[in-house]
Amino acid sequence: MTKYLIVGGVAGGATTAARLRRLDESAEIIMFERGEYISYANCGLPYYVGGIIAEREKLILQTPESFKARLNVEVRVKNEVIRIDTENKSVEVNDLINKTTYTETYDKLIVSPGAEPIKPPIPGIKDEAIFTVRNVRDTDKIKSFYDEKKPKKAVVVGAGFIGLEMAENLHHMGMMVTIVEMADQVMTPLDYEMAAEVHMHLKTKNVEFYLKDGVSEFNRQGDKLNIHLQSGRKIDADMVILSIGVRPETKLIKEAGIELAPNGGIKVNEYLQTSNEHVYALGDAMAFPHPITGKYTNAYLAGPANKQARMLANNLVNGHTKVYKGSIATAIAKVFDISVASTGLAEKVLKKEGIKYISNITHGASNAGYYPGAMPTTIKIMFDPETGKLFGGQIIGYVGVDKRIDMIATVLKNNGSIYDLQEIEHAYAPPFSSAKDPVNQAGFTAGNIIEGLVNIIHWDELHQMDASDNFILDVRTPDEFELGKIEGAINIEVDKIRERIDEIPKDKKIIIYCGVGLRGYFAARILMQRGFNNVVNLSGGYKTYEHATCKQSNEDIFGSSYIAKDGHIYRGKDKNTEVKKEVKIIDIDACGLQCPGPIIKLKKEIDKLEDGQRLRQKVTDAGFSKDVASWCNMTGNKLISCDSEKGIITAVIEKQKQIEGCPVTSMNLPKNKTMVVFSDELDRALASLVIANGAAATGSKVTLFFTFWGLNIIKKSDKPKVQKDLMGKMFGKMMASDAGDLKLSKMHMMGMGSKMMKKRMLSKKVDSLEDLLQTAMENGVEMIACQMSMDVMGVDKAELLDGVQIGGVATYLEEAEKSNVNLFI
Repeated sequence: MTKYLIVGGVAGGATTAARLRRLDESAEIIMFERGEYISYANCGLPYYVGGIIAEREKLILQTPESFKARLNVEVRVKNEVIRIDTENKSVEVNDLINKTTYTETYDKLIVSPGAEPIKPPIPGIKDEAIFTVRNVRDTDKIKSFYDEKKPKKAVVVGAGFIGLEMAENLHHMGMMVTIVEMADQVMTPLDYEMAAEVHMHLKTKNVEFYLKDGVSEFNRQGDKLNIHLQSGRKIDADMVILSIGVRPETKLIKEAGIELAPNGGIKVNEYLQTSNEHVYALGDAMAFPHPITGKYTNAYLAGPANKQARMLANNLVNGHTKVYKGSIATAIAKVFDISVASTGLAEKVLKKEGIKYISNITHGASNAGYYPGAMPTTIKIMFDPETGKLFGGQIIGYVGVDKRIDMIATVLKNNGSIYDLQEIEHAYAPPFSSAKDPVNQAGFTAGNIIEGLVNIIHWDELHQMDASDNFILDVRTPDEFELGKIEGAINIEVDKIRERIDEIPKDKKIIIYCGVGLRGYFAARILMQRGFNNVVNLSGGYKTYEHATCKQSNEDIFGSSYIAKDGHIYRGKDKNTEVKKEVKIIDIDACGLQCPGPIIKLKKEIDKLEDGQRLRQKVTDAGFSKDVASWCNMTGNKLISCDSEKGIITAVIEKQKQIEGCPVTSMNLPKNKTMVVFSDELDRALASLVIANGAAATGSKVTLFFTFWGLNIIKKSDKPKVQKDLMGKMFGKMMASDAGDLKLSKMHMMGMGSKMMKKRMLSKKVDSLEDLLQTAMENGVEMIACQMSMDVMGVDKAELLDGVQIGGVATYLEEAEKSNVNLFI
């Protein structure tokens, strides 16, 4: 009969004990646990604190009594192993209940000591209001403190997976929550630009957080705990959760002379055997070579610990037949409405280890876009630039993140490549996915990169570039471009690329971007097949770039908060002092639409409302929160609220009455621009169109009123024949025939100066007058030909460019009345 001693319970030790008994009914199995509980759901602790898991008993999976009854395993709680004697194959145990010490021998010893929370020697860290979250006893202390003290403000130090889960649950309890994190991002297993999406989501939940800052001191001041940050800031809190990290508990192992790995964990071989043949280790404290880097790492995860336990029990009973292959650290966390998951190695780790890789970001949807409830999903994968071997993956989304990270992890665990991602045969129906799942699509896109169909650039590379040395091409719609753009970008919609290809220089690097990368890929393929040799597409598109380059932290947001009579915390003014008014609200569903769809639908629907009426629009496009605020600022409408829950953004907008009266004293100043174009001289015509296009790009309505000689600018080059009287014919012969026939006001030199000017414009990549006219029309510039001037000059409507309207002085004056700029050229 073999005698097994197991040090430590929970995922590693308790699971090993259970499997050993199922394999060997005759074995003697004794398990030591210095705490009170041998098997509990430690991953559920934050949710018990927050009240999501209501009953404490549900956390307790097994008790010493149930283990004995079903498995005949002797469990000794409150018994701490304090020494291992490998020579005599025995352990010394401290009975914490009876305060005695005794010795127990073994044939095989299994150690699963776990990891302990890091508590640095910060002044004041032992305050009664400072807690860690590692076991059931910790949560009991937090719950008791909350019930007794009724804290209103909590600070979480550390923004790892557990830290953010605690932040969410404290927020759920009604507290104001502040996070303090030393790194420049939350959730360090993620790469920075992926963490940026988490930052944006936390902001929508009114979570305050400080990045690149740490705690230097805790100072008790009456009922409040004053937290001094290394930056010099001070934060008050009622309670603090320490979630700085954990380290393996290896003191016992080290003192026994058992070898530790370079990273401080317990070194084991492929059978989970330590440097002593009779001692085995598993769980958080165990270190094993990483499947990709080969370096010793710890996996602080319940999943690997459970699988290690099963494998170890098999090897102990049946001999060394099962080989452990290491953990790729597949993990997932719920952060308010989003799910955040990762597997394998992050880009920053690959870079640090000197492993050649390519990374790429794709944005997709949780299910078919035409089926209700499609939610955005962001996927980043890292892979070998030649073979496509998969190194890692990260996913952020609202629905289906778990199954998709599992798909990637399965391929990665089996040494698969991006080509395996392409071939995954997933269960498809419109409510669950698309025919090409986002994971398939990530593989397809990676394949395009390896095969040279597209070259990519990343947000950080572009952010550091000098825009003047490159041609940044935004291929989104003008509406999207107006709501936000990369500095220095030129907007040519993807569907207009072919007809405007002459506007794109071949002697510069062309950096293309769209919303998420797909339209940018289409544009890149067009240009690459038309002789453009230096073309790159922005990985992740403007969505990733905007998230990664904006302000990440969210400081000092609780200055205007107050606690109401109902005990809840509110932002802004006390709602009891506000006079509520009944207003009509129209509900609009724009879920599933991608930018600029929600904004276009908003504009269309709000135009139907009366002043003072409200529109409540639901949207799943994550960028809508920013877009709707910008749109309201531009249009003068009022954004009443913008909230996010379970991935659905709900914005309430009130249509505002346009204030009439003196434009100088009114807040709604006229924004239109009006120009009278009198001259047909080339340089003045160019100035008119340059100003008009610039004004139109800012969102202003622009009206050009062409009179007398200015009519020649808007004539067709291939005019139809029209009947004219004698004077009309004479004027026609004396005047310029179209925009291409205009002369300079100075230095014309019998046409030589005008030719030199056009050649110079071409060499400097300045649009021709004809191109400027076309661009102006595409940008919505209104062109009006003066009817009186047409009659006098003998110009027929058929001779003018399509889209030019005919009007008189009253038309001009009406537009001028609405304008804050009025030029005569």
